[in-house]
Amino acid sequence: MSADLKPKVLMVSTEYPPIPGGVGRYTSNLVKALKEIGVEVYVLCNEKGNGDFFGLDPLNENNSQVILDVINALRPDIVHIQLEHGLYGFKQVFKKNSNKSITNIEEFYEKCPIPIVTTFHSAYPFKQWLKISKLLYHQQNDIIDTDSINPLDKIKEYWIALSTYFAFNKSNRIKMKKSSANIVFSEYLAHLISDGNNSVNTRRSDLEKNKLFVIYHGAEPVVSVSAEKNLARRKFNLPIDRKIGVLFGFATNTKGWDILNSLNIPHNWTIVINQSKNLYGSGKPTSIGILDSPDHKDTNNRDQKIINLNQGFLTDSDLSTLLYSCDIVILPYTVTSGSGVLFDAIAHGLPFISSNLGFFKEFEEKGLGITVKRKSGEFERALEKLEANYSDYVQKVKEFKPELKWTNIASQHLEIYIKSISERKKSTST
Repeated sequence: MSADLKPKVLMVSTEYPPIPGGVGRYTSNLVKALKEIGVEVYVLCNEKGNGDFFGLDPLNENNSQVILDVINALRPDIVHIQLEHGLYGFKQVFKKNSNKSITNIEEFYEKCPIPIVTTFHSAYPFKQWLKISKLLYHQQNDIIDTDSINPLDKIKEYWIALSTYFAFNKSNRIKMKKSSANIVFSEYLAHLISDGNNSVNTRRSDLEKNKLFVIYHGAEPVVSVSAEKNLARRKFNLPIDRKIGVLFGFATNTKGWDILNSLNIPHNWTIVINQSKNLYGSGKPTSIGILDSPDHKDTNNRDQKIINLNQGFLTDSDLSTLLYSCDIVILPYTVTSGSGVLFDAIAHGLPFISSNLGFFKEFEEKGLGITVKRKSGEFERALEKLEANYSDYVQKVKEFKPELKWTNIASQHLEIYIKSISERKKSTST
C-alpha cells in the first residue's frame, strides 16, 4: 500500500508488554489501534518485550546503532520514538559543556535517514527537576541518611542537577529539530518542551508551525461495558458501603503517597492503593507507615480506611475492573509532567484530586477534578468539595473522555505520519 496513505512504521520503545510500565502499555495500545485502521507497524523494544525486533536496553551504549540497523533491514517509511529518557540510558552530567551524551540514542537522531516522529513523555520545570535529580544522586551514591551529606557534596549535588538540566533541555531541543514531528500529551508539556516556560502560545496552528502536536494519551476501558460496581468491588474484596479513592502505579517517591500517613480519611471513604515496580527503575517504594501497623495487618479489607492490594502491575482487564470499583482517583504527586494514570481514570469515568502541578491544572480547568496544595488538610477539604459536587464532575468527565478513544488517537497519528513523509519527499525532490 502506498506510504502516502498507509505508511510502514517502525515504533521504538525499550519498554513493551509484558514488561510492566506505562510507556509500554501506552505504546502497545497505540500500535494495536494503528493496525486496526490499516497501518503497517513493527515494534523495536527490549528482548523481554513482545515486539518484532529487539536489542534496546537502558545499559546498551549501542542503542543508536540498533535502531539504525533495524531501519536498514526493514526499510520503513517513518520511525516513531517513544521518548522516556530513562529507558534509553539517561545519564547525569557534571559540566554544562560536557561532551557526554545524555542518553544512548543521540547518535541515532544525527544519522537517521528517514523521517522521525518523537513522542515526549516527560519534561520538567527546574524546581521539579531538582527533586528528581536529588533522588537520582542519592540512589547512584547509595545515600540513605540525607542529613549526613557534607556541604561540599550538597554543592556538587546541586551543580550536577543544574548541569544535567541544561544538557537535558539542549538534548530535547536537538531531538525536536531533528524530528519531522513532535508529540506531547498536553498543552502544559508543550510549554515545557518548547522553551521551558509558559510563554509559548499553544494554539494548534502556532504549535504545528514548530512541528509540535498535542495528542492526548489514549485510554479506554478494556471491559467494554461498565462493570456493576458492587461486583467489581467483590473481585478485590473491597467494601461496598463506602466511597473509594484509588492510587496506583509505580510506587516511587515522586508519587507522593506518603501523604496518606497524615490524611484524615472521612468515615464514609476508603483509600485503595496498588503498587508496582518499574523493571528499569532503581527507586525505592514510597513508605506508607500506616500500612505497617499490626492493627492494619490484622483487619479485614472491608474494615480498613487504607487498603493496599499489593497485586503488582495489573493486566488491562484487572485495571479496568479496579477503576470501575472506585469513585475518584487521587494523585498527590510531588513531580510530574504527565500522567497516564489520570487518563486511565478519566476513561473509566473518574474525576480526580491532585497536587497543584501544572499538568493537573490543565485538566482542572476543564472541570475534570480539583488541584490543591500538597498538604493533607487541603486534600481532605478537596474530598469534601468533590463529594458535594460529584455529579457535576462526573458529567464533565463523561463529556471529555471520548477524546481519549484509541481510534481517534491513531487517526491523529496517521495524519502526522502522512504529512511528515510527504514533506520529506518534497524537500528531497527540490
